[in-house]
Amino acid sequence: MRNITVEILANKPVAEQDVEIVERKGVGHPDYICDAIMESISVALSQEYLKRFGDILHHNIDKGLLVAGQVERKFGGGRVIKPMELIIGDRATFRVGEKTIDVEGIAVKTAKTWFKDNLRFVDVENGIKCRVVLAPGSEELTDIFKRKGKLKGANDTSAAVGYAPFSSTEKVVYEVERFLNSEKVKDILPETGEDVKVMGLRKGRMLDLTIAMPLLSRYVKDLKDYFLSKKRIKGIINNFVRERFGSEFAKINVHYNTLDKKTQGLGGIYLSFLGTSAEDADSGQVGRGNRVNGVISLNRPMGTEAAAGKNPVSHVGKIYNILSHRMAKDIYDNVSGIKEVYVWLLSEIGMRIDKPHLASVQIILNRGIDERKAIKTARGIIEQGLSNIGKFCTELAQGKYPVC
Repeated sequence: MRNITVEILANKPVAEQDVEIVERKGVGHPDYICDAIMESISVALSQEYLKRFGDILHHNIDKGLLVAGQVERKFGGGRVIKPMELIIGDRATFRVGEKTIDVEGIAVKTAKTWFKDNLRFVDVENGIKCRVVLAPGSEELTDIFKRKGKLKGANDTSAAVGYAPFSSTEKVVYEVERFLNSEKVKDILPETGEDVKVMGLRKGRMLDLTIAMPLLSRYVKDLKDYFLSKKRIKGIINNFVRERFGSEFAKINVHYNTLDKKTQGLGGIYLSFLGTSAEDADSGQVGRGNRVNGVISLNRPMGTEAAAGKNPVSHVGKIYNILSHRMAKDIYDNVSGIKEVYVWLLSEIGMRIDKPHLASVQIILNRGIDERKAIKTARGIIEQGLSNIGKFCTELAQGKYPVC
């Protein structure tokens, strides 16, 4: 028997509250970079372990730091003075019997491939240094991987929460960043960098979007050219937002690169040589970026675990974080009349991951909906999700679900 509770709440959904604040850090943001790369390394190691040993071995690549470098920017170009440094940590399995695994080589190759695929102007040989500080895990935690059974025991006592559906504010914040970092926009506006940050503030039905996105120095001739490009970009953002979301808000205000000041020369504009503030302004760290559903929504409950890089078969900090959102969406999609749903999962260290210490569902319903039927259906979805957790973990190991 699993410990599952389902509760009907009379709360006001986030979308109906007076004030809502949502943030998203884009592909070129230093925190996003750390999360995405550590998760890519975990996926690469998982596949190597499976290929060589038929099982995923102990690893947690969930400690990472991107140390900002130093560049010189000028209109029409610039140069790297000091490369960024990516520090890759925590624990991994390096040896099984007499067989060794090139953990460091896999980590570095994966990191450089990610930079090459996602940041157009970072030279992976000269613009980024990788320092691997991974080490073997403790005897007690690695022992979890030696115990019999298809499903592992939880390697931590930890809680996670997921929810559904996205509010309109969450949708617009998420989609604006995805739009600005899309291949289509980079073709139309090659001068835009990848370090996009979007902050949404909704007050009633009024939405304010504050967007930061650098322009690439190699494409900008002078101050006049910068501000002409900025005006064009803001117009494109306005058109996108109003076409996609104009009917959902009474008014939408877009603010773009608000620190700019025309009288300050190069110091008064958001210019970048590489497209990321990690080139010289801002370091990054795992766990400081988006939640696993892609946004930082301050009105929602959030766990403290960083999912990126954790192993996909025993670390509930990853498994439950992503699974709780999946379960919440399944409940929302399959129970008619739901306004909002939250799923809480609490593990107990050593207990099988399919049997959490508690699985709790909180539902806000429209009036007139059969509560008993909603509770029964929600409970069944939680049971099914936990019963299929082995398949879910396999998909995590394949990188099927993004973590940022």
